Amino acid sequence: MQRIVILGNAGSGKSTLARALGRRLGLPVVHLDTLFWEPGWVEPDAEQFRARVSEAIAPDAWVCEGNYARRTFDLRLPRADLIIWLDTPRLTCLRRVIVRSVMNRPRADLAAGCTEKLDREFLTFLNFVWSFDRGYRPGIEAVRLAVGPQIRTVHLCGARQIAAFLDGLPATAETCLE
Repeated sequence: MQRIVILGNAGSGKSTLARALGRRLGLPVVHLDTLFWEPGWVEPDAEQFRARVSEAIAPDAWVCEGNYARRTFDLRLPRADLIIWLDTPRLTCLRRVIVRSVMNRPRADLAAGCTEKLDREFLTFLNFVWSFDRGYRPGIEAVRLAVGPQIRTVHLCGARQIAAFLDGLPATAETCLE
């Protein structure tokens, strides 16, 4: 596994798993949100975003977390060795999103100049999180199956399955030195 794509709802643990995989396998981590958002939560031009993603996944090895199916699957999936779907319960996702927003800590997976705040847009985002599995996931899955049906896909449900998956991976030389 040299090129891994991680999919899932907001708050599902995509960024956390990506960092853990990156450390374990010695791979660079690509957070799509940091490539997408401009300061102040401004969306970039579509081609500008695609160029950023193309550059980020140009190396031979990476872990890339984030959905952006219709915008980037045609770039990422043909190169991917593995897709990981995080099947995290929506109540867990909702709780994590609320907690991280209230704590308002700097996050490696958040673009510079974008701060989470409890406002009207946040309520809209909570609705997105709540309705992800029935409203958004089927579309993401349809694009995944159209672009990369042959790519091995693993579904992980919960902390125990994620830990078992990570424990089953080979350690890199760097990991062994820690």
